[in-house]
Amino acid sequence: MASIQQINGDYYGSKETLTEALPYIKKKDVYSAAINNFFGIADKELSLYNDAIFYYQEAIKDCKDEISKQSPLNNIAVVYIQQKKYDKAINILESIVNKELAQKDLASKARIMDNLGYAYFKKGFNEKGLSLMQNSFESRNKVDDPYGNIESNLHLAEYYLKTNAEKSNQYAHSAYQTATKFHSIDERLKALSFLISNDSKIESSEYAQKYVVLNDSIIKIRNNFKNKFAKIKYDSKKEKDENQKLRLEKIENLYALQEAKYQRIFFIAGFIFLVIIIILLVRYYKNRNRIEKIKTAYDTETRIAKDIHDELANDVFNTIIFSQTQLLSNESIKENLIQKLDHIYNRVRGISRENNDVDTQENYSANLKEMLSTYNSDKTNVIINNIEKVNWELIDEVKKVAIYRVLQELMVNMKKHSQASLVVVKFESNGKIVSIDYTDNGKGGEKDKIIKNGLQNMEIRILAIKGSLTFDTEPDKGFKVKITLPK
Repeated sequence: MASIQQINGDYYGSKETLTEALPYIKKKDVYSAAINNFFGIADKELSLYNDAIFYYQEAIKDCKDEISKQSPLNNIAVVYIQQKKYDKAINILESIVNKELAQKDLASKARIMDNLGYAYFKKGFNEKGLSLMQNSFESRNKVDDPYGNIESNLHLAEYYLKTNAEKSNQYAHSAYQTATKFHSIDERLKALSFLISNDSKIESSEYAQKYVVLNDSIIKIRNNFKNKFAKIKYDSKKEKDENQKLRLEKIENLYALQEAKYQRIFFIAGFIFLVIIIILLVRYYKNRNRIEKIKTAYDTETRIAKDIHDELANDVFNTIIFSQTQLLSNESIKENLIQKLDHIYNRVRGISRENNDVDTQENYSANLKEMLSTYNSDKTNVIINNIEKVNWELIDEVKKVAIYRVLQELMVNMKKHSQASLVVVKFESNGKIVSIDYTDNGKGGEKDKIIKNGLQNMEIRILAIKGSLTFDTEPDKGFKVKITLPK
């Protein structure tokens, strides 16, 4: 695009396009050399000669071999000629005119020879300059280089401008015709300027009129081209942006559809997974509750059997022996028998009370206090503190049953093993926590033995309701238990 803009004389636009091309250059190679060379051409045509030389030199740095360096070197020499630095131009052109490319590419060699001859001519070495320019002219005719032929004709027209008007006109006419054929406007204008200088007043006026018309026309055409090119670039960018936007929207729509599809799949899979988990949990808790009920029933049956075997059976047996061996007509013996039977009756009621269902409704506090109080005796004093301060209505039934059974087991163990004369059960309620402190002054014991004697069952009950149970005991130093659980 920058090259097309330069052909149409839009050098500033060309530089803008070249600037847009720079980000695509990832390394120094033939493309970066070409871009710098185009920058140099644009600046040369805009008469920014120092900038042009800079870019040509940058192009040379990016060239990988001597052959590719010859074009930017030739261009530097042309700029030096424009700056009237003929010696510098001659040095560069002499250094490359006989190199490998010049020998293989006759068109390139002819261009270098023409510029070299023109430099010698401008420096004042007319014969040497003319010889080189004529050789170049002949070479260009042989290799059929019509565009290069225009430059040769213009240089020769300028050479003869002051010495031979006829020859100058001849070369200028030839340049004008070829430039017209190839639509090379700048060269046509230059050829007309020579014809204006050489011809008579009538012809000169005719050429001048052509010059003015052509110059005005090219200015208008180039301005129109600039506007047209800018519009093409704008429309192209707009279309590209719109296409990109449409592509992005299409991708986003596809992504949204895909995401919705995956969300449905994940939702269905998650729902199925959740249903399976719920079913498994329900089955698990049903089995666990069933196992706990079976275990509780088994423990209850075992405890009842043990109580009947260890205590009640012996008492009944002793009473039967007593009734068989004593004279029941004797009032004192009869009274003794009644006392024994009453003791058996109370033991049966105690066993029944220890294993009956727990009332967890509004009478729970009173029933719990009554259960604890039944362990009061002549030998043991049971003190119950702050049981009324706990709002039992906020505590669910499962926890109430666990508290009841654990305290019951503590009292049974105390009665059987502790030989305590004082038992204190203290209740506290703080925020969302209920704590129960049990303390007795019994004989205590070793922790390992106590765990085996029933404390492990109590701990399982408390842990099952997300509570905690800690105890402290030593032989002859009493027994302490602290129970903590959420309401």
